[in-house]
Amino acid sequence: MATIAVGCDHAGYHLKECLAAELRTLGHQVLDLGTDSTERVDYPDFGFAVARAVAGGEATAGVAVCGSGVGIAMAANKVAGIRAATVHDVESARLSKAHNDANVLCFGERVIDPKVAEEALRAWLDEDFEGGRHDARVAKLDAMGD
Repeated sequence: MATIAVGCDHAGYHLKECLAAELRTLGHQVLDLGTDSTERVDYPDFGFAVARAVAGGEATAGVAVCGSGVGIAMAANKVAGIRAATVHDVESARLSKAHNDANVLCFGERVIDPKVAEEALRAWLDEDFEGGRHDARVAKLDAMGD
């Protein structure tokens, strides 16, 4: 199975642990980039670390969690080649892969139920990028970092 990088700040620690366990249950290798507690840390450090692992080939995809899912996605999207998407349900997770080829999935621990997050994660992992009309759009996204 794939190697998935996971990371979070203090506000996303519990959900990150839950999602990492789910990934292991599904047979994936987990590259846990922290944090390892609820002690206050800065989300940009961990969003960037997950994104660098994916962009650098250490992981095939990433999962990042903060309180809202927004800040950590902003940090991840600073890395060239990363398409991080904050999702709140199964459908937004599925579409982030099918239409946008998201390679980092972001969640907000304060705004999503852990069971919904697990379902969204599974949907995202199971989904394929549709390509076709979406290819040119994703290429434009990738070119914007150049």
